[in-house]
Amino acid sequence: MGTPDFAVPTLNALVAAGHQVVAVYSQPPRPAGRGKKLQPSAVQLAAEAHGIEVRTPVSLKAADEQTALAALEADLAVVAAYGLILPQAVLDAPRLGCLNVHGSLLPRWRGAAPVQRAILAGDDLTGVTIMQMERGLDTGPMLAKVETPVAGKTAGELTIELAEKGASLMVQVLADLTAYPPVVQPEEGVTYAQKIDKAESRLDFKRPAVEVERQIRAFAPAPGAFFELDGERYRVLAAECVEGAGVAGTTLDDALTIACASGAIRPTLIQRAGRPAMDVASLLRGRTVASGTCLG
Repeated sequence: MGTPDFAVPTLNALVAAGHQVVAVYSQPPRPAGRGKKLQPSAVQLAAEAHGIEVRTPVSLKAADEQTALAALEADLAVVAAYGLILPQAVLDAPRLGCLNVHGSLLPRWRGAAPVQRAILAGDDLTGVTIMQMERGLDTGPMLAKVETPVAGKTAGELTIELAEKGASLMVQVLADLTAYPPVVQPEEGVTYAQKIDKAESRLDFKRPAVEVERQIRAFAPAPGAFFELDGERYRVLAAECVEGAGVAGTTLDDALTIACASGAIRPTLIQRAGRPAMDVASLLRGRTVASGTCLG
């Protein structure tokens, strides 16, 4: 059970390890692109490439959907960023329950956006947890974890890394379930990774430069942290912290160095609306931004 790119490595790893995947559940195709044509999820496309039956219910609350899932007589459900709530009847249907690949070191960052929240918070370490699912939000007992340093990575880079690590760890756990007894999550250290609101991607130069740089990495490549200049939106996809002081949100030179509450930020990769990403030097050759310009 999975939907986005994050879940694809887990599906591929299960197939490669020789597990019999009796069905794949994914969210229904969604309108995408300029033509707004229905686009199957990344997991649906991967499953179809493997020749596996794909089911895309809008919800799993209906009795007929729950009956159809139970009829599979599955030993186990493997879940990775599926995006739908699993009712108790679904959690109970597989003989060994449901195991989830979660992109954080639980109990830190339970919820929808653990990768972005870890970056925004300035965490040094994050990772993947394999957990037994229950009715609560990522509250189930843990079977295994693997750590990785955040180390200046973007959300896109970290998501790819965690997806691969999670896939490998899930296969490792399934190779000998008895070697990974579930451990109840501690009550201390619980944090919640709230879903990302698009309003959060507007750059807030009233924060210290180190926090602004985290904001840029947390929203790269999508939705992209941005500022506005003369009514146009500029997405900042990479930047570096530099020395500098001035009124927060104003440029300090002709190289697009921007003053923050403390320190300054200098974008290195930027994207104008409807155009490909480019380095800042290329941008400034066609669009002068004078020192002292106020950015919104």
